[in-house]
Amino acid sequence: MLNKISAADARKKFANIINRVAYGKESFVLTRRGKALAAIVSMEDLKLLKGIEEQLDIEDARKARNEPAESISWEKLREQLEL
Repeated sequence: MLNKISAADARKKFANIINRVAYGKESFVLTRRGKALAAIVSMEDLKLLKGIEEQLDIEDARKARNEPAESISWEKLREQLEL
């Protein structure tokens, strides 16, 4: 479940929100002037999101590895990046 709460209200109810996230498996979107700023999610959800992100990175790396590409020397790369 995703709840929206203003940052000001979240400050007042912080301990309650943390308990609801940690033990009630709820998530909160913090807002300011109606605009979403941040989210508070359980560690379980965060681990799941990180796992998904890592899997997507692995898939992207595999695709990139299989793409034909020409090599570039370190010196040429440094020159292009102006390092």
